[in-house]
Amino acid sequence: MAKELKRLFDTILHQLEYKPNEVCLSAKENGKWTPRSTSQVVDSMNAFSRGLLSMGVRPGDKIALISNNRPEWNIADLGILQIGAVDVPVYPTIGEEDYKFIFNHAEVTLCFVSDKELLDKVLNIKGEVPSLKEVYTFDEIEGAANWKEVLKKGGEQENTEVEKLRAAVKEDDLATIIYTSGTTGKPKGVMLSHKNVLSNAKSSTKRLPTFENARTITFLPVSHIYERMLHYLYMMNGMSIYFAESMETIGDNIREVKPHIFTAVPRLLEKVYDKIIDKGSNLTGIKKALFFWAVGLAEKWEPYGGNSAFYKLKHSIADKLIFSKWREALGGETIAVASGSAALQPRLSRVFNAAGVPVMEGYGLTETSPVVAVNEQANQGFMIGTVGRVIEGVEVKIAQDGEILVKGPNVMQGYYKDKERTKEVLTDDGWLKTGDIGELTGYDQSFLKITDRKKEMFKTSGGKYVAPQPIENILKSSVFVEQAMVVGEGEKHPAVLIAPTFDNLKTWCKKHNIPYTTNEEMVKNEKIRERIWRDVQEKTAHLGKWEIPKKMELSPAEWTIETEELTPTLKLKRRNIFSKYKELIVGMYR
Repeated sequence: MAKELKRLFDTILHQLEYKPNEVCLSAKENGKWTPRSTSQVVDSMNAFSRGLLSMGVRPGDKIALISNNRPEWNIADLGILQIGAVDVPVYPTIGEEDYKFIFNHAEVTLCFVSDKELLDKVLNIKGEVPSLKEVYTFDEIEGAANWKEVLKKGGEQENTEVEKLRAAVKEDDLATIIYTSGTTGKPKGVMLSHKNVLSNAKSSTKRLPTFENARTITFLPVSHIYERMLHYLYMMNGMSIYFAESMETIGDNIREVKPHIFTAVPRLLEKVYDKIIDKGSNLTGIKKALFFWAVGLAEKWEPYGGNSAFYKLKHSIADKLIFSKWREALGGETIAVASGSAALQPRLSRVFNAAGVPVMEGYGLTETSPVVAVNEQANQGFMIGTVGRVIEGVEVKIAQDGEILVKGPNVMQGYYKDKERTKEVLTDDGWLKTGDIGELTGYDQSFLKITDRKKEMFKTSGGKYVAPQPIENILKSSVFVEQAMVVGEGEKHPAVLIAPTFDNLKTWCKKHNIPYTTNEEMVKNEKIRERIWRDVQEKTAHLGKWEIPKKMELSPAEWTIETEELTPTLKLKRRNIFSKYKELIVGMYR
């Protein structure tokens, strides 16, 4: 397999030759799952490539893709790559200013968008992007050029030119430029080659229990390298990719598809857990008692039979009565959930794994295509509280200041048109400075543990270093805390700004007869503030005295990608939050 797979489009060609699948890609059309077979996908990919060539696209041209997850995205991606062009996936949720910067910086010539809203955003900046010739849509929109026109231009022509260009693409050629929004500053264009991403898909395959015709459901943004790399992995292994309709329908879609494998981010798993707990809280009598007994049991779970025989007996009862119902809610056939993008609370890892939903946490960056390390069920490769062992072919070392350094075929070529920032993170001998602080731990010192972001650590006026991220993750285990940002640079002590989970607060208010009209009014209510502060104190009581937040403020609004407090991968944009809530933050110290 390794010899045949050198370029990203080889994944679908390999599937066609060795593992043809009647359900290669499937999405809902008019309320019904509509599959595309491997041969249909390859035919569309080739037609799309021919259409692009007839429009004058040449190797090295940059083409933007801005869309929700859908089969058209994958077909366009493969069609662009196999003629040596470069695709530039862009998050649908970012603002027009970032669109303008990315399009001009990458010199995008064509753009494909999914819907009317995104079309309007691109058309608003088109006049300020001299390189941009045309914008096409995947949805049928009156007055807009549709991607089917490109397919039609490809028509029934000979595929000779496509095959010639395909053969000329080398594994070290640039495949994609992914602009990371980052938590500060202008987006950086991460240059990834075919080899970067494909080497990662091959190594990650050894950590996932993949098999031919296995079902997966996709809902994390495919514009992010995490989900996208896995799509190539799914294709090379002959799996079926189902596209969720939206985040609102994800629960129903999972129950319909019954996926064997899917990906998640910790915030999604936290929301699933909160829903489970909420349902349990609404039970009464013996049912409620049994439910919370089972949850308490799950929180003590250890991998590889690490619990006592008596625990196992109790677990078998809890599994039959409680956990089996949780699995049914996830389709009943899940054998692996790959969690990435941010730290997963160890408690959640225990609870889901105890319930027979194997959540495997991993770690990576866009700059590493992305996976560096990931837990696995086999080979004693699962350790709670870590991101697992480093994947095959990749090296990790810990610098003197604790920073994680990575080297391997998955490490990016550099930042596009930015030698200075490339030099800041890539050493002359190929080590990438991740900006994350970590350690190697476990019984054989081979498990990687992330402790914080290097640039996010701060020092109090007393000279003590505080790592905010672990504290923030602890606080998010409260049902009332949606997001938290720990502050305190140069101050006597840390403090915390919290974006509450307003839906849960509203339920609590009704239960305790606390009147409110708006979120702004709610966060000023002393009883609500006392209730959340109690959680802050209880959940941080075990920390060092210098780490415990001594003050708290509540944000009157949710933090979202759209309002620019969060990146598209749900990380905090600290600079934006500090700027927006400066008065509240400064007020905690004055």
